[in-house]
Amino acid sequence: MTTANINLPRILKVGGGASRELPLVLGTLGLNNPLVVTDPFMVECGYLERLQADLEDAGLIYGVFSDCIPDPTTDSVTSALNQFRDKNHDGVVALGGGSSLDTAKAVAILALRDGPMRDYKVPYQIDTGLPIIAIPTTAGTGSEATKVAVITDTETNEKMLCMGLGLMPVAALVDFELTLTMPYRLTADTGLDSLCHALEAYVSRKANPFTDSVALTAMRTIYQNIRTACEDPENRSAREAMMLAATQGGIAFSNASVTLIHGMSRPMGAMFHIPHGLSNAMLLPAVTAWSVDESQDRYAKCSRIMGMSDDAKDDKQAVDTLVRELKALNRDLSVPNPAQYGIKESKWFDSLEMMAEQALVSGSPANNPRIPSSDEIVDLYKQVWAEQ
Repeated sequence: MTTANINLPRILKVGGGASRELPLVLGTLGLNNPLVVTDPFMVECGYLERLQADLEDAGLIYGVFSDCIPDPTTDSVTSALNQFRDKNHDGVVALGGGSSLDTAKAVAILALRDGPMRDYKVPYQIDTGLPIIAIPTTAGTGSEATKVAVITDTETNEKMLCMGLGLMPVAALVDFELTLTMPYRLTADTGLDSLCHALEAYVSRKANPFTDSVALTAMRTIYQNIRTACEDPENRSAREAMMLAATQGGIAFSNASVTLIHGMSRPMGAMFHIPHGLSNAMLLPAVTAWSVDESQDRYAKCSRIMGMSDDAKDDKQAVDTLVRELKALNRDLSVPNPAQYGIKESKWFDSLEMMAEQALVSGSPANNPRIPSSDEIVDLYKQVWAEQ
């Protein structure tokens, strides 16, 4: 008998205004001097100022690191870590998208350890860390509910996958109102990232009954709301649905796994600085089409739960429809292929073997229904290059 191992934040608050409960949560957890880890956009849009006002009204001591960068690097993490250690903080509050959350996670585990971040990448399991409170401002990464962080090694340019309970936030405040200012491209890319989380978790070789139910609910919600959220950004119903589904997607893949899409996506992001959700979206139709025959019943279930197919279609028809509709979704949301994104053809093709190697090292492709060889990953990268 196989036992599913389920890990979740100890405190999970979901709904409009949930972020305003930070002082109460800090008190519940006994934290007296947290470091708020965020990025310049959170300063610019006023979300940091609002959070600071709540902390000051409650008489709490805190520090702020507001220099997070997209796709955090070991250098940017070191800057945050130095500030954390200088003021003897006792935990971290992450405010922002996946990059801010991953930076905060890295600080929380490195504060208890010596050595560089590369010492703690997969397959190392990071089981301990200082308390993390996550306040996501994008509906996509699901990082507020995962034991995962991705940090780029400044020296090697490898996008390192790090895993373990030490990276799991002890509390997540999931406030959809913080997503109302998200622009179109960010809404689309993070939403597609979350769709990948849910779909990959469901077809993963590590799927289990708990993650199945959460993943199916998330993918249905995302598919039914992502176009509206992009086209009508102030639609509170769509924004709320997308935010909850993003957290559900995070719960699903953190307790099952991602698969080949994410395995191939990380090297693309590291090499060509493609936003994480966008690189996943570029891969989604092609990798799904390549994988479906090894788990046709599961992919067919995905097609039906999202409303792409009904029971009148057999599994083969359902999966064909799934691939076709994923391509249509990418077109509707203006997802470019790598060539359209502006990557030089020679650089792309010169990097394929290295990217395939890094994809395999991450371990994610081994969870795919159809397990690829390095040569097959290279072939998929070639296919994706100019796919319409």
